[in-house]
Amino acid sequence: MSDLPPCPQCGSVYTYPDGSQYLCPECGNEWSPEDTAEGLEAKQVHDANGNLLQDGDTVTVIKDLKVKGSSLVVKVGTKVKNIRLVDGDHDIDCRIDGIGAMQLKSEFVKKA
Repeated sequence: MSDLPPCPQCGSVYTYPDGSQYLCPECGNEWSPEDTAEGLEAKQVHDANGNLLQDGDTVTVIKDLKVKGSSLVVKVGTKVKNIRLVDGDHDIDCRIDGIGAMQLKSEFVKKA
């Protein structure tokens, strides 16, 4: 297996080095190894109290949240285990018992 990073644009695993750059044959993206390292460090997600969140953390919901397209409500105090951080407006991907898979905003949770 190759220990080269996947393409940051399309996620292709078929990247290859070309001098001091990495190239993606699928989308044509070019990037430097420094760009990959900076991108990983720049992604920091904080909860409502300012605590740094990481993949696998357990969080508690601090506000009743209506589930869009449903009559279900995520109640205050609901514990969510094993979160996964993602890019976007809703930066927490999780699974809540009784509701299922959903995405949450970090501003509505606190680290447990």
